Amino acid sequence: MIRETDVNYLLLRQQMSLIRAQYCPSKQGRAAYEGLARGYGDRIDAYRRENEAMTIRAH
Repeated sequence: MIRETDVNYLLLRQQMSLIRAQYCPSKQGRAAYEGLARGYGDRIDAYRRENEAMTIRAH
């Protein structure tokens, strides 16, 4: 089963992770939230590359 990526969900989660990192009092917590944000960013980039490749193939 192939599940379609909801890029809006990924963008929301990335933003929430960045906000939580900004207000987190501990360095470890901040680093954890920043790591989550990077992970979501990687997934967003992969989604965009995949869509770009599909667009190019369609033309």
